[in-house]
Amino acid sequence: MASDDATLKSPVALVCGDDDFSVKQRARQIFQQWCAEWPGLDHEIIDASVTQGGEALAALRKLREALQTLPFFGSGKVVWLQNCSFLGDERTANSQAVTEALGALARELKNFSWNGVRLLISAGKVDKRKTFYKTLEKLGPVENFAAWTMEDRNWSSEAENMVRLRMRALKKQVTHEAVGRLLALVGPNARQLHSEVEKLALYAGDRPVIQVEDVEAVVSRNKHSRAFALGDALGARDLPRLLRALDDELWEMQTDRQQSEIGLLYGLISKVRGMIFLREMLDEGWIKAESDYPRFKVQLERVPADAFPEDKRFNPLAMNPYVLFKAQEHARNYTQQELIRAMEILLQCNQRLVFSGLDEAMVLQQSVVQIVSRSAESPPHPQPR
Repeated sequence: MASDDATLKSPVALVCGDDDFSVKQRARQIFQQWCAEWPGLDHEIIDASVTQGGEALAALRKLREALQTLPFFGSGKVVWLQNCSFLGDERTANSQAVTEALGALARELKNFSWNGVRLLISAGKVDKRKTFYKTLEKLGPVENFAAWTMEDRNWSSEAENMVRLRMRALKKQVTHEAVGRLLALVGPNARQLHSEVEKLALYAGDRPVIQVEDVEAVVSRNKHSRAFALGDALGARDLPRLLRALDDELWEMQTDRQQSEIGLLYGLISKVRGMIFLREMLDEGWIKAESDYPRFKVQLERVPADAFPEDKRFNPLAMNPYVLFKAQEHARNYTQQELIRAMEILLQCNQRLVFSGLDEAMVLQQSVVQIVSRSAESPPHPQPR
């Protein structure tokens, strides 16, 4: 990604990516800084969010007119082609008329005199193979913002940095535990994290420090947080809370087709696997039991990266550090034998959900009750025929 100084000095800049929130935020920052450098009333914003080829061609015509119209009231002019939706592999972008128009514009931009004019383009995903993108890349910096996913090992550290920077801008401090809890509840969603930080700052009022209790009090409970609550209750070995969380998930499934009993099961498997990982790391001496989250994170950074498989499903270092911190705390509630038995119960639960034809909610409830029960081990479920 280009440096901020290089972007501000360039006559052309492209800000793109599937992280819509970060793209809009960064493009607005560049536009405001460019306008501040060239005060005046000539700056133009052209909406390029379109659904049809004709609308895309109209946006490109407006762009040409804006670039060719000299500034009247200031020393320079900034043109922003905003929310451009036809630079990727969308149907509109692939139409012959739009492709030809972008090619012609690329040739014009190569020979354009940028004296007193700057062009900013913000877009979603872009096709880097196309001529227009390659031309922009040669004319100025390209800043690409990819959306975070749970598969990204560094998403939590990047998100934590974003949260702290925003808190600092709002003249607030935030504890390590509060940041960890916030990330665990919201997940890799930059837009919602930004919104929740604003909400926390308002909730804290005159208090300078945001605590974990503030996060618990006001952060919205979305799908990610409900899944966290289910695993958290399992780890805490709190059966009433676990059954309530499971009921909430099962109720939500009635209106959300993207959720399923198998999905809930895999979330529980991930939680138990995390606790097993933590017990192994403790036994190997890679980490020590730690009640302080910052010190726990420092220990994680010292664990040899080659100590685990590359497959992220079996690599605890690919997990959110705060989730691991909670797993460490929860692992103390189970013996290693109980955790292994829990994985066996969840395997049997998987088989019953797929093959038995029994009520899925009942199968899940029976399985979690078996796992958290402190009574003598129950006999395993019979294997489905």
